[in-house]
Amino acid sequence: MNSIELLDIISGNETSAVQFKEKIDSPDAFAAEMTAFSNSDGGIIIIGVKDKIGEIIGLSADQFDKTQNLAANVAHNNIIPPIYIKTESVKIEEKNILVIHIKEDIHKPYKDKNNAIWIKQGADKRRVTDNNELLRLFQSGTNFSADEMDVYDTSIDDIDKDRFESYFKKEVDKTIEEAGLTFEKALILKKALHNNRLTLAGLLFFGKEPQKFKPAFCVKAVSFFGNEIGSKEYRNKPRDIGGVIPDIFEKGMTFFMSNLKHIQKSEDFNTRGVLEISEIALKELLINALVHRDYFKNAPIRLMIFDNRIEIISPGKLPNSLTVEAIKYGNPVVRNNRILAYSLQILSFSGFGTGIIRALSNQPDIEFINDTEGEQFIIKIPRIKKKA
Repeated sequence: MNSIELLDIISGNETSAVQFKEKIDSPDAFAAEMTAFSNSDGGIIIIGVKDKIGEIIGLSADQFDKTQNLAANVAHNNIIPPIYIKTESVKIEEKNILVIHIKEDIHKPYKDKNNAIWIKQGADKRRVTDNNELLRLFQSGTNFSADEMDVYDTSIDDIDKDRFESYFKKEVDKTIEEAGLTFEKALILKKALHNNRLTLAGLLFFGKEPQKFKPAFCVKAVSFFGNEIGSKEYRNKPRDIGGVIPDIFEKGMTFFMSNLKHIQKSEDFNTRGVLEISEIALKELLINALVHRDYFKNAPIRLMIFDNRIEIISPGKLPNSLTVEAIKYGNPVVRNNRILAYSLQILSFSGFGTGIIRALSNQPDIEFINDTEGEQFIIKIPRIKKKA
């Protein structure tokens, strides 16, 4: 990084990825700042610049060496597990500036010496105390998966036996009896049952009444008049779409098919029109939302139709360091391993990692927004404008 690049960053003020410090006053407080970056999306701490206002103070040569060594010691000794930092020296008007690069890492959550867990919130940080948020940190850092967790107060009696047996036969090419298994053992082997309770994936694919236990794991669908989400007028607002994931998918597609326009491509009046938005793209995007959403967030998926666009909003930002650019080229990160495995057998699932590519191929004007602050993933597709 050269001085011009650093000046440009400083002129932009502090953000969730950039922080200023005149010096390191307290190793413990500095450890909290570094854990917040490690538990979030990473970033840089610029030392030698006044907090908030961005006034360049600089460090003497002796201060620079001591600060660099102190930062390395804090990263190794005051953070659990230790983190690894990269330091850089940049001169601005003959003033020494220390730039500390901290990356988002895979061993989340990181803690300070007091076992406090911090994350970035805008230019500041905050302590994590909510259990669901803590679980999401575990998930984003390791192979810890929400869909394999037990669902409290469920039992084998809450399984739709016919639905599970049909899935088992399709995947294994044998009935449960032909495989020499009991029904309970088959559920355990396929990770639909654990500790005598349904797993979340088991409930969402084979449960008799999934929303009885997880009411927020549904789809809310609305077709609005106009283009504003705050509108109180709507064309169609069905009841929350619930049931198992395959049923939610079918009902969600029915909502789109019933509320979007069909455009006549042929002169034959009796020829069925073509949906204004690619049906293939809608299928891929809805499946993607159901399979890859963050199930640690207690919120529904939302399908919204406006006069000028549709939106599909999934709870949870993209996992780990995955970017919008990366998903366009088929670079997936699996968030829900068991749900994905069930989907490959049960849904019209084209294949791992290619759904977004297929959607874009059939509908190139899709806009993807990774809303990190709101912790949601937003898809927007423009509708065909009405002729004057």
